[in-house]
Amino acid sequence: MSQKLSRRSFLKGTLAAAGVLGASAVPAPARAALAREMATLIDIQKCIGCEACVDACREANQAKYPRPQKPFPKMIPATVKVSDWSEKKDVSNRLTPYNWVFIQEARVEVGGREKSFTFPRRCMHCQNPPCANLCPWGAAGKVENGITLIDPQLCLGGSKCQEVCPWGIPQRQTGVGPYLDLMPALAGNGVMYKCDRCFNRLREGKVPACIEACPENVQKIGPRDEILKEAHELAGKIGGYIYGEKENGGTNTIYVSPVPFEVLNKGIQKGPGRPALQVVDNSMWQAENLGKAMLIAPLAGIAAAIGKFYGFTKRLHDSEGEDR
Repeated sequence: MSQKLSRRSFLKGTLAAAGVLGASAVPAPARAALAREMATLIDIQKCIGCEACVDACREANQAKYPRPQKPFPKMIPATVKVSDWSEKKDVSNRLTPYNWVFIQEARVEVGGREKSFTFPRRCMHCQNPPCANLCPWGAAGKVENGITLIDPQLCLGGSKCQEVCPWGIPQRQTGVGPYLDLMPALAGNGVMYKCDRCFNRLREGKVPACIEACPENVQKIGPRDEILKEAHELAGKIGGYIYGEKENGGTNTIYVSPVPFEVLNKGIQKGPGRPALQVVDNSMWQAENLGKAMLIAPLAGIAAAIGKFYGFTKRLHDSEGEDR
């Protein structure tokens, strides 16, 4: 911070932070929304690729998007590359810090004829998310309603979440977040961003913006057990296939397709910001990741508490500056 914190701010921040020492890094409003684990059902055969969901997501989440400070600090080591999407906000054909859902297209052969399928891709919201379990700063977490969130007030942009995510979902924007005030040359490199399933809309009793805007009713949200039951009924009716029920130990994003997902996976463009539809084992049951999670958990809790304290004191300091 450019100015020292006042004693009053420090004391206020200490008292406030004391209440979150054992708390999750997830914003409190999200923890209050729909305690029952929810899942979304995506019926691939209905999607027409209109991108109404993409536009709705952008409109609903504008206030959450990064506003980077430039010029960016020089990073040490120099191998830590800047990731700047602030001049490419209109990119919609992949995931970015400004585009949390995109329409993926698969061109496949079905019954000897080429056919095209489109479907929305975003965070899968895993039931046992490695991004949350293995974040060394406690910046990511899963709440009772099945949403996995990244707290931008704690995230240092180290990309561990992207590295351990089987689909490489989270995307980084340089020039934002606490690293700018803490260790701008040495810590992280920004903040990681991804779909938060419109947790603020859920809190208000609404559905996620992408679901509400879809003209074809491609998606629906509901309790996970009910969504799975409906997915199996739909798959049985069309002779289809399910993705997301067991992948990575189970997710809260359930796809139903009339063709096998290994076929769709061969027909999609894959790469950074464009996740695959591969078979995914439960990564958190791997001994290495399980061991890391057990070691990281207490450290992440301490880091999250420190981060919360920093956030409280910084906001109090900023508000005092405005009052003067």
